[in-house]
Amino acid sequence: MSLENGKQLMLGNKAVARGLYEAGVCFISSYPGTPSTEVTEEAAKYDEIYCEWAPNEKVAMESAFGASLAGRRAFCAQKHVGLNVAADPLYTMSYTGVNAGLVIVVADDAGMHSSQNEQDSRHHAIAAKVPMLEPSDSKEALEFTKLAYELSEKYDTPVLLKMCTRVAHSQSIVETGERNVPDKPYEKNIAKYVMMPGNAKKRHPIVEQRTKDLISYAENCPLNRVEMGDTKIGIITCSTSYQYVKEVFGDSVSVLKLGMTNPLPENLIKDFASKVDQLFVVEELDPIIENHVKSLGVKVTGKELLPIVDEFSQTLIANAFGKETATSYSLTEEIPNRPPVMCAGCPHRGLFYTLKKNNCTVLGDIGCYTLGAVPPLGAIEMTLCMGASIGALHGFNKVRGSESEHKTVAVIGDSTFMHSGMTGLANVAYNQSNSTIVIVDNSITGMTGHQQNPTTGYNIKGDPAGKIDLEALCKAMGFERVRVVDPYNLEECEKVLKEELAADAPSVIISRRPCALLKYVKHNPPLNVNKDKCIGCKSCMRIGCPAISMKDGKATIDATLCVGCNVCSQLCPKKAFE
Repeated sequence: MSLENGKQLMLGNKAVARGLYEAGVCFISSYPGTPSTEVTEEAAKYDEIYCEWAPNEKVAMESAFGASLAGRRAFCAQKHVGLNVAADPLYTMSYTGVNAGLVIVVADDAGMHSSQNEQDSRHHAIAAKVPMLEPSDSKEALEFTKLAYELSEKYDTPVLLKMCTRVAHSQSIVETGERNVPDKPYEKNIAKYVMMPGNAKKRHPIVEQRTKDLISYAENCPLNRVEMGDTKIGIITCSTSYQYVKEVFGDSVSVLKLGMTNPLPENLIKDFASKVDQLFVVEELDPIIENHVKSLGVKVTGKELLPIVDEFSQTLIANAFGKETATSYSLTEEIPNRPPVMCAGCPHRGLFYTLKKNNCTVLGDIGCYTLGAVPPLGAIEMTLCMGASIGALHGFNKVRGSESEHKTVAVIGDSTFMHSGMTGLANVAYNQSNSTIVIVDNSITGMTGHQQNPTTGYNIKGDPAGKIDLEALCKAMGFERVRVVDPYNLEECEKVLKEELAADAPSVIISRRPCALLKYVKHNPPLNVNKDKCIGCKSCMRIGCPAISMKDGKATIDATLCVGCNVCSQLCPKKAFE
């Protein structure tokens, strides 16, 4: 939305993308992960920037490093758990430094709206010894992104830009500028970039000195600011917590707002603390700032007052400080729960129904198919992290042997398989566990909003790209038994599943049917229920399709949801679905 004087209303993620454009970034490689996905999607709309989806976050970061090494400003983005995957290159890039600027977005998900854990990425910044900036709104998201490149090149370091769900997905006003593209030559420097022990040992003291220099910078930089109000209460805060503090207190307290959360200043904090009667730290998740303040010998209250779990809100902070206006931030009515469910026509539904019918133990993975764990399907019994299903199945079957081999499977999506499932599959082939792996291939990266991946044949812009053949890949990795099924065909699914579980050999089943929400998928007309045939047995309800419900003792179909997949009709003993 455009406003007067060149100002625009932007999502935080879109503002980061705009900052990348203005900073002259030329190369972006990322892996989609909520709440970071839109940064790369928005950046891809600028033709001046090369953008791609990488198979995983580690590859994305290594590719971005290569572009930086070549002398062009580069970027990669991931969610908090994605940074775990990319930690290997990150920690060593701290030693090598950069050539052209390199900025890395990590988007945390306090509250776990779309994540399997609630880790605090500030720990990675501290452990890797790299600077981290935290914007609190879209305006800062744009400004901090541009400043991050200046810091990256000035201090010879990758820079982490930490977003969170609320900043990434909320809107505020930004002011856009022009694009400026710096170009640095590549110069051979073995001592700097070849991290064999002898070279790495010499780089470590450089990293330690850089941290001292950055602490000096943090003492008086535009990223950190003091807003003095009433001095009875002083609050040190950052990111979205700053917004909550301002909404609850306004200008009635003094605030030290930190935009650089690693490394943290020392004298600035001591000086601020000396000017207030009581000092508090308001920060989501772990007490990073609080512990730093205490290490300076300053008395402060933090997690004694505020929780270490879940995301904060205006209400939570108001209640914690005993503000009488707390009720004004609360909803007056309770919102009913809306449990997640697979979409009508989801190709994964038929497969999970078949797995449950055959009493299989299912080790699952990360993706929308994880919803196979919820009722009424309730098929998945384990989900850990990207790619873990196959490795876990191998270990499970190795220790349980024949007791589990013929009834236990791993289920993994096509994008997740390309991300980190191939190494697990290689382990099964190499160490020969009698394991059955099901790759649920819905021809897209579904959960994060339909991003392309190496199996789809299209790139981030939708143009033709390299396409990996899953069947050929699995066979090349040593699997002689590779089967393909249509999950809409329950009879075929069950037949192939039983055959592969019965076989005394590693096997792969590819359950292939495009996501029902893809624009190019042609649907059949919606089904109708013949009320005269329906006996109300609820057999059709066992698949948990949101298009099917019971009314007056009979099944009924919502024609606005039904895609005519016919899975329900295969369950009806009276053939009432027509």
